[in-house]
Amino acid sequence: MWLIGIISVLFSLYAVLILFYTRSWNQIPLQVTTGTPVKEGITFSIVIPARNEAENIISLLQSIKKQTYPAPLFEVIVVDDHSDDDTALLIKRFAMENGAEPFIKLIRLSGQELNSYKKKAIETGIASAKNDWIVCTDADCTAPEGWLQSMAQAIQATDPVFIAAPVAFTETGTLVNVFQDLDFITLQGITGASVYKNIHTMCNGANLAYRRDIFAEVEGFRGIDTIASGDDMLLMHKIWKQYPQRVTYLKSEQAIIKTAAAPNWRAFFNQRIRWASKATSYNDQRIFGVLLLVYLLNASFLVLLIAGFANNDYFFTLLACWVLKTLVEYPFIKSVARFFNKQERLRYFFLLQPLHIGYTVFAGFLGSFGRYEWKGRRVK
Repeated sequence: MWLIGIISVLFSLYAVLILFYTRSWNQIPLQVTTGTPVKEGITFSIVIPARNEAENIISLLQSIKKQTYPAPLFEVIVVDDHSDDDTALLIKRFAMENGAEPFIKLIRLSGQELNSYKKKAIETGIASAKNDWIVCTDADCTAPEGWLQSMAQAIQATDPVFIAAPVAFTETGTLVNVFQDLDFITLQGITGASVYKNIHTMCNGANLAYRRDIFAEVEGFRGIDTIASGDDMLLMHKIWKQYPQRVTYLKSEQAIIKTAAAPNWRAFFNQRIRWASKATSYNDQRIFGVLLLVYLLNASFLVLLIAGFANNDYFFTLLACWVLKTLVEYPFIKSVARFFNKQERLRYFFLLQPLHIGYTVFAGFLGSFGRYEWKGRRVK
């Protein structure tokens, strides 16, 4: 009975947390991006770290070229991270063919071995930036036409120093894509709710912005530069500690960056292990408590499964918890899915719960103690 008692407590705390996220997400004002120019000439430097992105980089550059925001007010800086494909060549060709050579700057990384090449690439790009705001995205993304206009509108409205913005996966019909889509929009909802309510810091490096002078003020990635991941959330927390009331979430459909999901299960697990590897490096104890609660709740399902082989009653408890977890989470994910226009994915939500629980437990464990592969490199 003690096991059921512990799981009941975990479920109660988890239900309260999800209810809080649901209400908070629904309270975030929805920004409708207009074509009206902002009064101030807000300027952006888009920094894009790229490693072996020949298949993707042109799509991103084309989407940036289509921005409705005035071209003189932004620049693009692509930092080539030791690519051994045609990434750099394609960038140069695109710039020449589109008359955008002054508009697109290509920098190539060189130097010693690091554990965080991405942070080094972003840092190098920022050192070359000339505009007030740094906007970060990844080379395998595409941006909607109103992306920068949305950023500028949010800056004018709330005067932030850091903006976390929405990201969504492009859709395919594969099981691994559907699973990632549901998992990712859940994370996006938690990101928006937590930033809006200022309860902990979350963001995604594929779509965020911060003031260049603030990056310098917090000494950039200093202190977190040996950690392979965390160019987004760890930096966000450094900035939040200095400016806790000036970190915002941009809830705008016109600001949703699209990116490809991991193409297979192995790539997916590598990605999630990389994300989980940041957990032990968080100085934000608020998010650590949330992560611990979520991990313990999911681990309790594994405990029930094992206990079921000794007592069949635990199998029934496991099934009941599966149903209960779905009922608790469904209103939240339904609301977030509506914003991302992914309601049709919800039909798979209940059936994919066991897979989500299993990956959370094992990726969390391996992220804390293991190594993983990223961009053809083994890092820790």
